Amino acid sequence: MAAKKGRVFSGARPTGRQHLGNYLGAIRNYVALQEAYDCIYCIVDLHALTTLKDTDHLREWTYEMALDWLAAGIEPDRGTILFVQSHVPQVTELHTILSMVTPLGWLTRLPTFKEKVRQHPDNVNYGLVGYPVLMAADITLYKANTVPVGVDQASHLEFTREIVRRFNHHFGEVLVEPQAQYTDFPKVLGIDGRRKMSKSLDNHIEIAASPEEIERRVMQMVTDPARRYRSDPGRPEVCNVFTLHRFFSPDQVAQIEEDCRAAEIGCVECKRLFARNLADYFAPFRQRRAALAADPDRVWEILADGARRASAIASEVIAEVKEAVGLPSAR
Repeated sequence: MAAKKGRVFSGARPTGRQHLGNYLGAIRNYVALQEAYDCIYCIVDLHALTTLKDTDHLREWTYEMALDWLAAGIEPDRGTILFVQSHVPQVTELHTILSMVTPLGWLTRLPTFKEKVRQHPDNVNYGLVGYPVLMAADITLYKANTVPVGVDQASHLEFTREIVRRFNHHFGEVLVEPQAQYTDFPKVLGIDGRRKMSKSLDNHIEIAASPEEIERRVMQMVTDPARRYRSDPGRPEVCNVFTLHRFFSPDQVAQIEEDCRAAEIGCVECKRLFARNLADYFAPFRQRRAALAADPDRVWEILADGARRASAIASEVIAEVKEAVGLPSAR
């Protein structure tokens, strides 16, 4: 067996059932990285508290997300660690320590902070300001050297790198400066064809959806806005459905493009074909998910075991950090 290239860390807020954007932009990459890296994946429930919305759903959404990740191919039996952020409390210790070396101006100037203030003007809390520091703690607590991100998330990871450099400058080379590994799938648009796929915008397609629900959602998708009639030639390059055909219909995509441009296939036919292929692609996933869902306790056991394994790493790292900054050890 080839030696692993290093350690990967990635986390996502608990949002329940995952959609196509989550799958294409992150989950399938998580699965693939297991071949070459030691992988640590985290459901970051503490991050979800910054907006104080829907906290009564946190347990349910955490469970549903874990189900989807496991059914998609995250494999704890092969060494991957999957856990819930709040189950490893050392992250809050590291967050506090890192906050002491992070200038406030860095945080308030971040575009993401300004956007959150616009979204939640009545709840601009300390956690919202310190969100990037907690994210840095998530990554550095496990000395991950690789973090999979989309191009639009590059600035978030660079902020973590800046915190690491500042900490190491003051206290020595303790923390690992993570490198980005960019995902290869472009931004996934929602069924409206304009905005990024999102549950909050209700423009998403869940990967756990039944074939009937998939077809219903796909038939709502916006295609080429200039193609008003069935006889009009299509423009696949501007059609969101065609973009997804490239991934889910690889053996048919060339013919679909040719037929669309020649008006040999209409948008309704094109969407029905996509719906069938999408449902077929996720059929094995749905079977694995149903088997996992039949034993909910097993899912929570996997997360608990992941937290134990993550804690073993975190305890060593937080001890190194405390020694580096000069905190007295407990006797």
